[in-house]
Amino acid sequence: MSTVPASHTLHALSAGSKPPPVSVGGDPLAWARRNLFYSWSSTIITILLAAVLAKGAIALVNWAFINAIWSVPSGPQGPITDSCRALEGAGACWAIIADKYRFMLFGMYPFDEQWRPAIVTVLFISLYVVSSRKSFWRASLAGIWVAALLGIGVLMWGGVFGLEEVPQSRWGGLALTLILATVGVAVAFPLGILVALGRRSQLPFIRWLCVGYVEVIRGVPLITLLFMASVMFPLLLPEGMNLDKLLRAQIAIILFFGAYLAEVVRGGLQALPKGQGEAAHALGLSYWQMTRRVVLPQALRMVIPPLVNNFIGFFKDTSLVLVIGLYDLLAASRAAVGEPAWQGFAVETYVFVGLIYFVFCFAMSKYSQNLEVQLNQHRKR
Repeated sequence: MSTVPASHTLHALSAGSKPPPVSVGGDPLAWARRNLFYSWSSTIITILLAAVLAKGAIALVNWAFINAIWSVPSGPQGPITDSCRALEGAGACWAIIADKYRFMLFGMYPFDEQWRPAIVTVLFISLYVVSSRKSFWRASLAGIWVAALLGIGVLMWGGVFGLEEVPQSRWGGLALTLILATVGVAVAFPLGILVALGRRSQLPFIRWLCVGYVEVIRGVPLITLLFMASVMFPLLLPEGMNLDKLLRAQIAIILFFGAYLAEVVRGGLQALPKGQGEAAHALGLSYWQMTRRVVLPQALRMVIPPLVNNFIGFFKDTSLVLVIGLYDLLAASRAAVGEPAWQGFAVETYVFVGLIYFVFCFAMSKYSQNLEVQLNQHRKR
């Protein structure tokens, strides 16, 4: 067996091979030349897009900051908005936010008691932050959630500890949005897991029951379920029995969310190799032990992106409760511009509300990306 001398190999490599590429990842000029100005056509397109973006950015800064009005004087009959109307759209009138932010955030909750939904909002955000920390993923976290939700119920309802009782019909704003979204997801997620497992059951009755539930719920829009919960559901209750409008809306939202989450979870279960379940059976695990310890953790890990995508969509879909007379964040903001003095300044209101929605949705998106990276580190080679 003959071997090639090392000197011949080095000579061949030096004669026929190309030099190794130069790393330019940290050089912004090299990156721009490679991605934005690599040809005449790309250079022209880049310059045109930069000009359009610059013009739009200048117009936005002028409207939102330079020409904007931040406050208006108050008169005997309300705010005087003549200075805002004199702008004729050339600048934003942020004075509406300063005047109506409490109504937008807290709805028709009694003015002197609005510190209570403010604390509720802080409690929800604190729960989200605590739950996002991996170090808190223990059994005690469920106790923290139960205690916090009980405290939120006491704060919102009142009637105890010297707190004024506030009916649910007066709840609104951001606190109501967080209640609908959080309770909806917290109940719909385990419901979706059970329905997804039921669709894969070997028992025909359970399987077809779950299939019927998913197909019926997914076949109608959420607004239809809300109408049925508001109008039709009370007719089915025994005489003299009635459920609060908010509770009926919450049930409709849970049923709707649960059907969509069930299909996402079922996709993760189907993507899992059958060998995982067979190996668990070989180890002597029961069905529920196999599902809880082997199947579900891997299936849920694979469907983190679509799960969070549904969570974000559900958080925004809670605004549909307006159709049954509940004033969530978006509905309260729309009602805020109904006052004659502020009619015509809806853009500023929607920008403010849009920023609030964006903060919550963007936080969910970034957290899901980080969680996906952490839980899939074992797949890196």
